[in-house]
Formats: sequence, structure tokens, C-alpha cells
Amino acid sequence: MFTGMDEVDWASLRHAYGSAEDVPGLLRGLASTDPVERETALDGMYGAVHHQGDVYDSTLACVPFLLALVASGQVADRAGIVELVVSIGAESEGPDSGVESVLCTRAQVGVRAGAEVFVRLTGDADPSVRRAAPEALVRFLDEPARVLGLLRERFALEPDDEVLLALTESLGLFVRRHPGHAAEALEVLKARSSAPNRPGVRLTALGQLAVCAPDKLPPDLVEIAVGLLRERSARRPTRRDGADCPHSDTLVGRLRRLRPSDEEGSQLLRTLHRGLGHRIDTRKALLQGQLTSPDAVDRCNAVWMSAGLFGEWRADWAQPIALIGAQLDSEDGRLRDAAVSVLVDLFSLAAPAADDLAALVTSRPDLWVRRWEHGAPTLGDPLKALARSGDPRATPVLSEVLAGRIVPADLGLVIGHLGSAGAPLAPELRRRLEQIPPDSPRIYERAVPLMSALTALGDEGAVPGVLRLLREMPAGLRLRDTVVEPALQALGTFGAAEASEVIPVLRELLETEHAAAAAGALWSVEGDVTAVLPVLIGELTQGPRRQQAAAELLARLGPAAGPALPGLRRMLRTGEPWARVSAASAVWRIGGDEDLAAPVLRAAWTENPSTRRTVTACLAALGPAGAPLHDLLRAELAARRRHLASPSDGHVSHDVLGDEQLLQACGEALAPAGA
Repeated sequence: MFTGMDEVDWASLRHAYGSAEDVPGLLRGLASTDPVERETALDGMYGAVHHQGDVYDSTLACVPFLLALVASGQVADRAGIVELVVSIGAESEGPDSGVESVLCTRAQVGVRAGAEVFVRLTGDADPSVRRAAPEALVRFLDEPARVLGLLRERFALEPDDEVLLALTESLGLFVRRHPGHAAEALEVLKARSSAPNRPGVRLTALGQLAVCAPDKLPPDLVEIAVGLLRERSARRPTRRDGADCPHSDTLVGRLRRLRPSDEEGSQLLRTLHRGLGHRIDTRKALLQGQLTSPDAVDRCNAVWMSAGLFGEWRADWAQPIALIGAQLDSEDGRLRDAAVSVLVDLFSLAAPAADDLAALVTSRPDLWVRRWEHGAPTLGDPLKALARSGDPRATPVLSEVLAGRIVPADLGLVIGHLGSAGAPLAPELRRRLEQIPPDSPRIYERAVPLMSALTALGDEGAVPGVLRLLREMPAGLRLRDTVVEPALQALGTFGAAEASEVIPVLRELLETEHAAAAAGALWSVEGDVTAVLPVLIGELTQGPRRQQAAAELLARLGPAAGPALPGLRRMLRTGEPWARVSAASAVWRIGGDEDLAAPVLRAAWTENPSTRRTVTACLAALGPAGAPLHDLLRAELAARRRHLASPSDGHVSHDVLGDEQLLQACGEALAPAGA
């Protein structure tokens, strides 16, 4: 296996952490008789030689020895080595900045040169090796007809259910890689999706058909898939999580222990959902079938899967979310925790589950606060989810938590979602804010959430507490600057109630790096353009962040900010992308220069979807004058995919709140124009 290894000048080769002179030890470790040593060696290969999917010159040098290891019947745990080889060889299939990496290309060539070994491995005595081999066979053996024949042969001979699933998945991969041979492979897949094949194989085949040939799916797909899932679950043997994993503290070992208790079932349905893509009504019906399964593991898999669905697609999710809420009274802790984890990120969309959340919060006071081994306590997810949903039943519970000795660091961040229902919490929030020592090293984590909550509530009684911090925080205090701007935002919201006290403090801050934020607060409190305009014009010559903040406030001043237009136009030509968006918004709102601003905003909308809420706010402020870009808003309202979810790279946005706010803002911006 290791013939010639000592002749390689490993010290001259590199991996992620420098010299590759330790690689021979890792390769020998893969052949060890000690399972912990084998896993540690595999961990080292992924951690250094193939770090985060990268290919180095040392990775290339390893390929012949890795192929020799998988070919040897004397080496245990060869399936993991096969998966490593597949990952090394497959990396070159994706472009790197438009040009394939030379090293990755050479890696693929090296693996292809030894692909004959994968033919033998499809009939290996070890089922786990047979499970890993079909993908390698399809990827690296450049004889499509022969590969398809081998897969068909193995279907006829294979007794192991998990290997049959791998063979079925590899048929789908074959169709995608070899379109000229797809017709025959699709017929095999279609046959595998029907009785008398086992439920898992049929579900796998349906998933691959959904990805490769959705027109070949049966019309009653949901009914069939849900029935197969339940039949499979009834047959599934019970196993202890992690019972088949070595007890080693390696990355590979930890990842294995973190896998779902039924990883196979989870993957089967994920593939089917992915193949169904934008067919949201079908996917919703399928998800509801999963969530009503009598099997708790199936329901748990469905809950975790739902997060990706909610995060990518816009739809009426009320019924699936209510079904997720129904899992909260489960005796299965993993299922309950999964449901809470999904609901906490849905904010107002979690409202259909609010009754179940409230019941859990009421019955389990021990879940109100989560304590950590290191760091400050945080709000428990059930209570956080209830408050984020806007349900007023969270208010009395939050009041009890606020009255406790230790207040969770993030409690203030959820109160704004309660709207007016959070008003009874204001007195205690003020009291807590007033108790914070101005020189506290934890000033940021203690003060900012409280000020955020008081700002959201518009609580005028908090002015003295906010002013105290601004006046008394020592100049060199760690994270002081990160407290000043939220404090200024708070004063801009409710500082007019004590303008005589607030205005002098704000004027002092006009001479600091917080000039833009101070000017914004001063404008809100006093409304004097002459006091803030020179400051903001000066800020346009500072760095990108300060330029952007100044441009955003100048836009609020409207035509009165006309003297700032030359500086804003310069920003349009030379500023950073976000600064250009802010400058374009300001130029349009101040000077009505549609011809200059509209192309910048339209380009930003397309090229950087994160700017869409900023652009929408500009169009809302412009009213009918923003009509030249109203087509963007109408298209956004009609789109089914969330604005930060990318169909090209599979990225799924988890900012459901931001997307829902964008939709609301688009509708409000169009309403006055009757668009």
C-alpha cells in the first residue's frame, strides 16, 4: 500500500498548515488496527490535506496511496477513505473564479486514472464500502455504458437496503452527468420507484426523478411519498444515537454524533423536496404529510426540513407552522427542541403556533432563561419565539424575568416585537438601565438591549437614563462607541420630551466621530436644518460608514439639504456600493434628479439584493415621483422566492423577518400611487 511513500519529499509539499511532513503518519494511521487512530487520521486528512475542500500539492501526492488503501481488503473503515477520495476528485468540477484550479484538475485526473478500483469495490464484502463505491464509479469511470451496466448488475445482486439506496442515488447522478445515456437510466429509475421495491428505494427513486425528470413523476406523488414514508418508518429498527461511532473527540466523530437519528430518512425527503423546487403547493402538502406522521422521528426530520422551505419560499405557511406548534407538547425532547428552534426564527409568521408556544412557556418556567457555562444567560427560545411572534401573552412572563436577579442579555431585543403590548415593561426596563454603572466593562451587552427596547416602545421616561450614560461613560471605556449610537437613536426617537436637557448633549457630539448620528437625533428633536447641515456636509468627506450615515440623514432633510448635492454626486461616482445607494437616494429626494439616481438604485437592486429594503424606503418617501422604479416593487411582490435566497448557489436566507418587512414596505410604497 505504501510502496514509494518514503521516496516522496513530503517536507517540500504543503497542506493547510504548512509543511506536509506529517502526512505519511496520517496515511499509515488510516491503515491502523486501532479504530480511534484510524478516525484521528481521517480527521487529520480533512483538517489539513483536504482542508475545507481545498486541494494542495500534498493532496495530489496522497491520491495513489489512498487508492491503494481502499483497494486493500485488510484495511478497516475504507468507506470513509472512499468518500475522501470522491471529495478530492470531485472538487475540480466547479470553477474557481471562472478558471478551474490546476491542482483540482490534476486531482480529478489522478482519481480517474485509478477508477478501476471502484468497479471492484461495488462488490466488496463490506456493505459500507459498497455503499460508498457507486458514486465514485459514476464520477470517475469514463465508460458510461459500462457504468450503467454495472449499476444494473448490482441492483440484481445487492441484498443490503442502504447499498440499494446508494445505487439509486447514483443512477440520478449518472443521468445528470451523461445526458446521452439518460433515457435508459431513467427507465431503471422509474422501475425502482414502483412496487415491489422497498419503501426507501422507491422514495430515493422518486427524489432522483424529481431532480432529473419531473415529468416522469406520478400525478399522486404526495399520497405515494407519504405512504412510503410511513411504511418505511414502521419497518425501521430502533437504534441508539451514536452507538456505531467510535468514542473519539475528532471532527469526524463529532459530525457523526450530530447526524439526525434517521439521517437516511431525512436525506430521502430532502432530495425529493429539492427536486420539486418551486412547486410550492406540492411541497407544502408533502411537508404536512410528514408533520402528521405517527412516527416522531419522521416528524422531527420534517420540522428541521421546514426551516429551509420557509427560508427560501414565500407562501401561506400557516397550516404547516400550526403543525410544527403541535409538536411542542411531545414527550420527545429532540422533536420539541427542533420545533422551538424553527419557530424562534419565524417572528410574526410563528403566530399560528402561538397557542402551543404559550402553553409550553406557561408549563415550563425552567425554559424561560437559558444559562450557559460561559457567558451571560439568554432568553429561552420558547419565550423568545412567543415574544417575537408579537403575542401579548409573553408580556407578563417577560415582566417576571425582568424582576429576577439576573436579566438575560438579549431580553430587550425581543420587546419591540410586542408593539404596544410591551408598554407595561417600560418602567422596569428604565430601572434596569438606570442601575448600570457607566464604567461597566459589560456596558454594551447590558445597556444596548435595554435601550433598543425602550426605543421601540418610544418611552419618553427613559431620557434621563440615556443621558446619564452619554454624559458619564469614560472616554476610554471598551465598546463605548457601540453604546453611543444606540443612545443617540433612542434620543432621536423620544428625546423631544426633554429637549432642553437633550439638545446641549447632542450639540457637543456634533464635533465627534458620532457627528452623523448626533445630527440625526438633533434634527428629530429640534428640527433646525441650519444646525445639522454643515456637519453632515463635512461628514461626506469621511470614511464610507460615516458618508453613508450622513447621506441617509440628508435624504430625510429633503430639498432643504440642497447645498449637500455636490458632495452626494461625488459619492455616486467614487463611493462604496452601499454608500452609492444612500447617495442616490439622497440625490433623488433632495434634488429630484431621477436620471442620475434611478440607474444606480436599479443596478443595486439587481446586483445586491441586500439593498432592496433601503431602495424601497427611498421610493416610499418619494411617493408618486418614484414611479420609474415601481416595476421593481411589483416584481418583488410577485416573486415566490425570498429576496436573499439564491437559486444558483443553493443559498437559503434565514432572514425571514427582513424579507417579510421588505414585502410589507413594497406594498406600502405602492399603495399611495395606486400602483
